[in-house]
Amino acid sequence: MVGLGIIASQQVLVSLTRSQESRLRELVRLHVDGLSIALGPAVLREDVWEVFDTLDRASRAGEGRRMVMTAVADSEGLILAATDPRNAPLGSPLSALAASARTLEDLEVHAGDERISVLAPLSYQGREVGKIVTVLDVSDLAAEQRRTQLWLLLGNVASTLLLALAGYVAMRRMLRPISTLAGHMSAGTGGLELIPEREIPRGDSEVGRLLRTYNSMARAVHEQAEAKRRLAERERFVSLGRLASSLAHEINNPLGGLLNAVDTIARFADRPEVVRKSADLLQRGLGHLRDVSRAALEQNRLDTSDMPLRAEDFEDLQLLMGPEIQRQQQELAWEVEAGPACLDGLPAAPVRQIALNLLLNASAAAARGGHVGMSVRRAGDALELVVEDDGPGLPPKALARLLSPEPTGPGPGMGLRVVRDLVAALGGRIEHRRENAVTVIAVRLPVPGRRDAA
Repeated sequence: MVGLGIIASQQVLVSLTRSQESRLRELVRLHVDGLSIALGPAVLREDVWEVFDTLDRASRAGEGRRMVMTAVADSEGLILAATDPRNAPLGSPLSALAASARTLEDLEVHAGDERISVLAPLSYQGREVGKIVTVLDVSDLAAEQRRTQLWLLLGNVASTLLLALAGYVAMRRMLRPISTLAGHMSAGTGGLELIPEREIPRGDSEVGRLLRTYNSMARAVHEQAEAKRRLAERERFVSLGRLASSLAHEINNPLGGLLNAVDTIARFADRPEVVRKSADLLQRGLGHLRDVSRAALEQNRLDTSDMPLRAEDFEDLQLLMGPEIQRQQQELAWEVEAGPACLDGLPAAPVRQIALNLLLNASAAAARGGHVGMSVRRAGDALELVVEDDGPGLPPKALARLLSPEPTGPGPGMGLRVVRDLVAALGGRIEHRRENAVTVIAVRLPVPGRRDAA
């Protein structure tokens, strides 16, 4: 736009200058032609007084006009007369006055000119008998050019500013939907935020399609997150369901002994020693039932996401796994070395779920009479959970669910997908290896804000 304004302004100035030069050239031509007719005979006779008288009368007739001075020279280039004899003395060479003079064909007016000189031949009866030099006052023409330049400059500046402002407003209007999109993409802390329909341009424009596509993507992300949440919830209950039969057996076994103790107290109420022994048996049995039920309750509690991890959480897991280990006649190696300084920085619920799912998969893989191990320790600025078993190892699909972010179809080992998602949400990583016929799965969870030793 600025370039177009400059080009247009240049064309205006060129047209104005050409118009001025054309009018000035016509004026000088009429002036010279008139003097040629009037002065021709006098110049041939070299009649100085008649030439001067003619120039003087022409000067008075044109007073206040553009002609400042006119000088006439003979064929030898010597001045015969001039309207201003002091600047053009009689008999002086015309060359000094005509040095900066221009011909009619080369006549030009520039913005800095105040006066210009024009040299023209004085012709009489078809032959050149002398020269005429005319000094013209073109200050008004130069001033007009300067005014035009100034107005064009101001107009260009104003139009440029207006166009820039209009472009800015138009660009802001065009980019407003993109800014809305960027704001919604960066504002969501728990996921992508949907753009309200009132902020989406109407019609089938590209921006409108872009924002609607973003909303579709955001809905898909929300649905995927909800599906993952439901899957994790289902897996949590599936894990508890797998423990239900073992827990029922663990609770049912002491109940028989407790009922026998109650019967003994009823039958031998008069024997304090028997009553005391039966009461001790009742206390131990009920305490065991209390521990089992508390561990199951803690594992099944829904609102534990903000509770910090404690060593007691791993004791609960050991207690929960006990019946399953006993049912499978397996050996369980349990080692927890991490202290409160390391555990407090992590939430209890997801870590418990990770450990329980890995332990249940390890127990299922080890089969009857196998070995299952669990160790928890501090590893630098992370908490490391290591679960191992001497089973045949994870099949490829189950391993993909544990390690790969790619979606997998239904099948065994869905709890491993929950483990991967929970570990990813905590910013951790999972390592899998097979050593000496033992499957080892190590989970490293970074501890936020903890640098002191456990």
